[in-house]
Amino acid sequence: MGYRSLQECVRDLERHRHLVRIDAEIDPNLEAAEIQRRVYAAGGPAVLFANVKDCRFPMVSNLFGTIERTRFLFRDSLEAVRHLVELKIDPAELARRPLRYLDLPRTLWSMWIRRTRTGPVLQNETTIDQLPQLKCWPDDGGAFITLPQVYTEHPDRPGFKNSNLGMYRVQLSGNQYVPNREIGLHYQIHRSIGVHHAAAIQRGEKLKVNIFVGGPPAMTLSAVMPLPEGLSELLFAAALGRRPVRMITSRDPQLGSRLPIYADADFCIAGTIDPSRTKLEGPFGDHLGYYSLQHEFPVLEVERVYHRNNAIWPFTVVGRPPQEDTSFGEIIHEITGPIIPTVIAGVKAVHAVDAAGVHPLLLAIGSERYVPYATTRSPQELLTTANAILGQGQLSLAKYLFIIAGEDAPQLQIHDLAAYFRHVLERVDWRNDLHFQTRTTIDTLDYSGSGFNQGSKVVIAAAGPPRRRLGTELPADLLLPPGFRSPRIAMPGVLAVESSETSVSIPEADAAAFASLATSFPLIVVVDDSDFAARSLNNWLWVTFTRSNPAADIHGIGEFTHQKHWGCTGSLVIDARIKPHH
Repeated sequence: MGYRSLQECVRDLERHRHLVRIDAEIDPNLEAAEIQRRVYAAGGPAVLFANVKDCRFPMVSNLFGTIERTRFLFRDSLEAVRHLVELKIDPAELARRPLRYLDLPRTLWSMWIRRTRTGPVLQNETTIDQLPQLKCWPDDGGAFITLPQVYTEHPDRPGFKNSNLGMYRVQLSGNQYVPNREIGLHYQIHRSIGVHHAAAIQRGEKLKVNIFVGGPPAMTLSAVMPLPEGLSELLFAAALGRRPVRMITSRDPQLGSRLPIYADADFCIAGTIDPSRTKLEGPFGDHLGYYSLQHEFPVLEVERVYHRNNAIWPFTVVGRPPQEDTSFGEIIHEITGPIIPTVIAGVKAVHAVDAAGVHPLLLAIGSERYVPYATTRSPQELLTTANAILGQGQLSLAKYLFIIAGEDAPQLQIHDLAAYFRHVLERVDWRNDLHFQTRTTIDTLDYSGSGFNQGSKVVIAAAGPPRRRLGTELPADLLLPPGFRSPRIAMPGVLAVESSETSVSIPEADAAAFASLATSFPLIVVVDDSDFAARSLNNWLWVTFTRSNPAADIHGIGEFTHQKHWGCTGSLVIDARIKPHH
């Protein structure tokens, strides 16, 4: 819906019984986050914390807590935005089905940026220590903003056209930050703010930054949209919010960094990043389900902190999925999913798996059309497609990319994870279908690799008819080698076992004990707790793909290297235990 403010959104949710108000005092230090986790897990409503301890600003959480409520927030615009995506894919659809696109003029009319000299966000000023000091996990390094909208412009080409609105972690207190004067800005690799920062460093000047908090929910969603560089998040927010985005562009020196300020935000922190300065940021519990440690990150030198009358501070909790941000992924897929095949030839669908921490695991459905006359099928076009996928922005952070040929199972849905893995494991040939990239970049928050931002990738491509029937019961005569114990079936064809061995590379002398498993259990995952890993599909996904680095932790029964290609003749073994360096 085209909300004018977060206050209007809150009133609308409360009127439709999508929000509850808590008047009892709530502590932003751990307590608010724990309430949010429990409400989200129960599929509950949005929550307005009207009485925040040691803070005069109310807080609201769980706005996007269910996909149904997320759709409700944008109920007047979601279909129109989808229509825009459809026309980008095929403009001729407008001529073929003009009645379907009757909402197009209204949407296009709203897609602009309205310059203004003032706005509600400038009604008051405050300081960083007066903002809600939200802390989500006991070992967090300090208070931080969980739903920031970080606005920057390219120093070489300033203006809205080359701006970026992104969601990056902002630490408000703790560590060595000077209170009220410095805050931490943590952004990961492959983020557009990095391009702006690099340009500022090259120019030898400070990078101007405005951090918006609150405002209509369209801006929050736009900040997490994976839009291509050069495509304005502000225009997308205008389409989704059904009204132009108002930006204050006055050059009054009293406006701090003098970057445009989002007029309808609840808060704005204006400041600059000195290219020559960094400080330790963190640790923080993060979306992979672990703490990200302290690292040197840019320091934002705070110039002004603004807020509107009756400002509300929106927040969420970052932690092991699923959490509230799961809804972001779902709605993003609904809006942009159809456009993926137009960007990468041969791709039918791509899915970053939320339960595995998003970036560690990527599933894809492609095509295998290179030799349609062949009597036997093997991945060929799939490998070309996989390379293209790993060259696309944030998709390039994937550690594990599974890709299958859509022609082998036309009805398979990529979000049916159990069916997808069953399809792969029935067909994969471990002698040929593993393709590694070593010493490359992975997610900044992923500590399974060899260093900060460093790790490896593997493409697992499967095509052709099934080659095995997957096991669903443990063999009665199963005898594991010394050091392996507690086998559990995690899913058809997947065995989870525990081990206390330093290495799980299977010596040839012990390989015979696993030989009988190769036919029915092509994948063995070595874990710390096999009962936990096998208890649910989400547990298995989280353990397997967040705790392993492909090049270091993939082993195999009967493994070999031929012309620098690695494979194995028996079951694949993934060491998904927590390692000392994690």
